[in-house]
Amino acid sequence: MTVYQATASAPVNIACIKYWGKRDTKLILPTNSSLSVTLDQDHLRSTTTSRADPSFKKDRLWLNGEEEEIKEGGRLATCIKEMRGLRRQLEERDASLRKISGYPVHISSRNNFPTAAGLASSASGFAALVASLAALYQLPTDASRLSLIARQGSGSACRSLFGGFVAWQMGEKADGSDSYAVQVAPREHWPDIHALICVVSDDKKGTSSTSGMQRTVETSTLLQHRIKHVVPERMQKISEAILARDFDTFARITMQDSNQFHAVALDTDPPIFYMNDVSRAIIALIVEYNRIAVANGGKLKAAYTYDAGPNAVIYAPKENIKEIVELIVKYFPQAEAFKDPFGLFGTQGVQGKVIEGFNEAVAKPFPVGAVKGLIHTRVGDGPRTLAAEEALLAEDGLPKKL
Repeated sequence: MTVYQATASAPVNIACIKYWGKRDTKLILPTNSSLSVTLDQDHLRSTTTSRADPSFKKDRLWLNGEEEEIKEGGRLATCIKEMRGLRRQLEERDASLRKISGYPVHISSRNNFPTAAGLASSASGFAALVASLAALYQLPTDASRLSLIARQGSGSACRSLFGGFVAWQMGEKADGSDSYAVQVAPREHWPDIHALICVVSDDKKGTSSTSGMQRTVETSTLLQHRIKHVVPERMQKISEAILARDFDTFARITMQDSNQFHAVALDTDPPIFYMNDVSRAIIALIVEYNRIAVANGGKLKAAYTYDAGPNAVIYAPKENIKEIVELIVKYFPQAEAFKDPFGLFGTQGVQGKVIEGFNEAVAKPFPVGAVKGLIHTRVGDGPRTLAAEEALLAEDGLPKKL
């Protein structure tokens, strides 16, 4: 008997121009366009297996081995329904196709990083869900079209359907048909962009993105200025910087937009605080690191950015990452050895230190554990369809025990 099953992985993306605020909460239509860097799936990914089978009683989904309810009319149900609809259209046009759109599905998904910890797990998760269903249903659909569906699961998920540097165009239509992701440039255009993720907290955050951003839309006057005047110009300038491989401009806009996003959170009533003392100390370190570079006649060497949480993501050309890791480790000693996927430090490991001329008084050293881990990664590719042996469902259609 034929098994109708497919497995796909999808990447994390971290925004440089932040998405914050919806003009339609059901369709997940944003108040402004956004732009992100897709990170390498060799380091951070969600993997999802989808199987359609007439013997299944109903649609079921497991995340990291725990079953999640698929609520009627909820985000998961919406994505599954939309993907089914695309398959049904194929079946109606081609009578030779097996009508698997009518079969219930079992879906198993796993992240190789903490869920809801300030890393965009919902983005990679919904992108992997849509990519695996597209493979299961053998849909000849381009990534921008699929991004319309992933967006209805998690807004930023639409950007995880591409590799490289990706824009989510906010669109204007009420039905959301023009609110989708496009690739600004593939990873091969600027492969030297690396990222260092400083995991400040792997706990669930106090104010979820979904509730936080709607409070901002309702109460922040600064947000209105941001979406009307600031973001459109930044989107254009950062896209041009990416195409020109101009890191100085890319870095300046990335940091400015992170700062403004957190200012908008602070301008919300009541205010929302996503960063903590550790987050702010990392900003001070990067500002000082860049100050020295500019004082010596050079340009910016690193850019910090923070999503709705305290974790720092530091973008930099690959040749600067070694100094940045040493700088972070000097102020934030690590309990465990740095996982060094690019072999920067050899057998001796990381020794914390600052570069010449660095004003060490810009931040105080923190105890071990203030930064719980460091993840070194780089710009990466879009969703991958995986081989059968990487499936997360066992023969009985239930999650494998991993």
